[in-house]
Parts: sequence; C-alpha cells; structure tokens
Amino acid sequence: MLKKLAPECADLMCSGSRAPYRSILPPISNHYSKNEEDFKWRISLLDEGELGYLVTLIKSGEESLGCVPPQYIRVFLELVEEQLGTEAAEELLGIYVAGNECPPGNIIYLK
Repeated sequence: MLKKLAPECADLMCSGSRAPYRSILPPISNHYSKNEEDFKWRISLLDEGELGYLVTLIKSGEESLGCVPPQYIRVFLELVEEQLGTEAAEELLGIYVAGNECPPGNIIYLK
C-alpha cells in the first residue's frame, strides 16, 4: 500500500531514522505529501477495500496514527466518512484523540 501511495518511495526505510516503516499514514503525511491536497490525492488512490483494510489495521493497533499531523488526520477522516461512513470516521477520531496523538489546541471536528 505504501508503494501505491508513494511510488517515489525507493525502499521501505525511513530516510531519517534508517528504520523500516511500520505504518503507512505517518510516512505518507510526513515524508511524501507536499501538503494536505497532495495527501488527499494520495489516499484517494485507495479503493474501498484497501481503505477498509487500513481502518481495520488502525483499530487493531497494527497501523499507527502517531506522528500524523491533525490537518492530515482531518483529510483522512473525511475520506473514511465518505467511503465507510460516519461511525467508522468517529471511531478513528476517538482512537486518534485517545492515543494523545492530537496536540492540545488542535481539535478535529467531523462535518
């Protein structure tokens, strides 16, 4: 999935830490997307099944939302809401906020 969203990714290693990527959304948001619009375009490449699989990984804790900036989470949640429904987006928002991954003062609202 990472290669689909970031074909320019030469390998599956973080260039900064030289450790392998363990998740998809943090590197897409922090290393490959130029801005929120680019991030939106990239994650829009996922079909409904792939997005559902990614959501399943988030719910199980296998995919991290850590290090994903709030403005990118907002874009991701909008896509989840469009394709998988409000309940799925709200559950992911709860996971993001509960993980203390939302910096204070950066409140995210769904539509």
